[in-house]
Amino acid sequence: MSAVVHLSGPGRPGPDLKELVGLVARGDQDAFSRLYDAVAGPVLGLVRRVLRDPAQSEEVAQEVLLEVWRTAARYRADRGEVMAWVLTIAHRRAVDRVRSAQAAADRDQRAAAVSHTTVFDEVAEQVEGRLEREQVRRCMRTLTELQREALTLAYYRGYTYPQVAEVLGAPLGTIKTRMRDGLIRLRDCLGVSA
Repeated sequence: MSAVVHLSGPGRPGPDLKELVGLVARGDQDAFSRLYDAVAGPVLGLVRRVLRDPAQSEEVAQEVLLEVWRTAARYRADRGEVMAWVLTIAHRRAVDRVRSAQAAADRDQRAAAVSHTTVFDEVAEQVEGRLEREQVRRCMRTLTELQREALTLAYYRGYTYPQVAEVLGAPLGTIKTRMRDGLIRLRDCLGVSA
């Protein structure tokens, strides 16, 4: 014959959570205090398993219990037990926190990747730019003086064809022809395909 031994006295049934939620829905603070005591441990345990960070787990658990206070009127007994409803809220909040933290980390990583340029890239770009400028200078020296002056005024100083013709004291048609011929010679010298 076996006897049941209660070390802490006779077992008392827990509070009726459905009744407490009904009272909380009507704004009963005492009922919320008793509901809080009944569900806070399981909520914190579930949230901690998802988040693994004690400080964040406590914060999310508080958010969950505050949501239970605010949304108690939405609980429907025909859709499940109170504890299941509360733990569903807790699980969703914890998963949302994980997703939010991951999204923030992804955004930070993308921003860092975009703003980060390696020293090699900067040096390579400077060297390449310097080589291109030197090649353009070398090719410009192969042009006639009128071609070189016309292209310099138009492309480096922003003059229009009529302004170039006026500065150089040459007819507009001559300037256009010289510039076209000069650009063709530059293209060939630089090895640019048309």
